[in-house]
Amino acid sequence: MTEKKPDKPHVMPMQTVTSAEKTRSGLSREIQAKIGQQLRAMYDGIVQEGVPDRFAQLLSKLDRPSDDEGKAE
Repeated sequence: MTEKKPDKPHVMPMQTVTSAEKTRSGLSREIQAKIGQQLRAMYDGIVQEGVPDRFAQLLSKLDRPSDDEGKAE
């Protein structure tokens, strides 16, 4: 007994977002905006805290030229 093939090929549902609204990631601008709002809401408090003093000191040290810089080996 052979298996009967379906009359219609599998059809994907229509996309409701036009190609002009999509970005490289495939997400619509509306979805990206919503994700951005939620991320800002989650991390806004952390951003307001600023950089800890110890971390700022380490960054400052990295910005200074070292004594070995510019010397040929």
